Amino acid sequence: MQLDTVLALASCTKLMTAIAVLQCVERGQLDLDVDVALILPEVGKYGIITGFDDSKNEAILIPKVNHVTLRQLLTHTSGQAYDLVHPLLIKWRASRGEEPWTGPTIEDKTTVPLIFEPGTAWAYGGGSDWAGKIVERVTGQTLEEYMKKHIWTPLGIKDLTFWPKTRKDMEDRMADISMLGPDGKKVFDVPPGVFDITYGATDCSGGAGAFGTPSAFFTLLQAVLRKDTKLLKPESYEELFRPQLNEQCRQALNDLILNDQVSRDFLSVNVPVTAKKNWSLAGLLVEEDQPGWVRKNTILWGGLPCLVWFCDREAGLCGFAGSQVLPPMAPPIMKFHESFQRGIYDVYAATTQ
Repeated sequence: MQLDTVLALASCTKLMTAIAVLQCVERGQLDLDVDVALILPEVGKYGIITGFDDSKNEAILIPKVNHVTLRQLLTHTSGQAYDLVHPLLIKWRASRGEEPWTGPTIEDKTTVPLIFEPGTAWAYGGGSDWAGKIVERVTGQTLEEYMKKHIWTPLGIKDLTFWPKTRKDMEDRMADISMLGPDGKKVFDVPPGVFDITYGATDCSGGAGAFGTPSAFFTLLQAVLRKDTKLLKPESYEELFRPQLNEQCRQALNDLILNDQVSRDFLSVNVPVTAKKNWSLAGLLVEEDQPGWVRKNTILWGGLPCLVWFCDREAGLCGFAGSQVLPPMAPPIMKFHESFQRGIYDVYAATTQ
C-alpha cells in the first residue's frame, strides 16, 4: 500500500457524484426538488414494499404518494434501499428468480421497490447510483467522461477512473482485496475472481464504482475543503455542506444508528453513537463538537473495503484513510482509522496553541 496504489473507492464515489449533480444544477440541467420520474421513470415504479406473502411467494406492494426528488436520492430519504441488506427486498428479488444487486447496468441493480414513502424516513441505498445515471442522461456523457472533464482534469487528477483495468498504468498498481479473519487480527488474501467489488457492472456506478489512489482522492478532498471554484460556485458548496434532513428523517437516521448494531458499524464511521447526526449531500454530518476530534458540521463518509474520509471546515482539516479489507467497515480497521484521525487532531492542537 503506497500513496499511488489504486484502491476501489466504493462509496467514496458518492462525493464526486454529488459534485457532478450540483454542477448540473448550476447549469440549469437539473433541479434538486423536481420529480425525478421525468428523467428516471424507473425510480419508484414498483411502489412501496410493505410485506411479503410467503404462501404466494409475492411481495405486498402499495403505490407511493410522494414524488422522489434528486435531493432525496442524494440524502437517502427517497425510500430506495440496497437490496443486498434489506430482508423484504431480498425476498422480492428471490420471488423473481433474481439475485440482489445483479445485472450489468444501474437500471438492473437499482430498480427495486421503495421501502417507505419518499421523504418520510432514512435508509442507506442506491440513490447516488440513480443520481449518477441522471447526470448521464441530461449530459449525454458517461460518468467517466463527465467527471474526467469537469472534476478530475480541472484539478490535475489523473489517477481516478471507473475502469482501471482498461488503463495499463493503473491496473498494475491495483491493490488486492483481503479478508479479516474471525479473530479480528489475521488478514487473508481473497483469491482473484472470488469477489468482484463492481458486481459485474458495465455502467459507471455513481454510488460505489470509482477507483483511485489515496493521493488523487485527497487532492479532491482538499479542493472541496478550500471551496475550489474550479468545481463549484460558493453557494453550491454551502448546499453541499449544509444539513439536509427534516426532523422526521433526522430522527430515523439517529434511531437506526442507536438501535441497530449492524447499521451502527456501517454508518457511524466512528462517530459516537449518542452524538447527534444529520446528512448532507456529501455524507454524514456531525451536529456537535467531539472533544479533541472533529468539530460541529464536519462531514465524514467512507467505502465498503474499510475506507474513510473527513472534511472539517472549521478546523481547516481533511483526511483520507484507505484499505482494501473485508468485511465491510470492519470495526478493527475502522478503529485504526479513527486513531489516524485523532492523531491528526493532536498535531493540529499542538500547532494552534
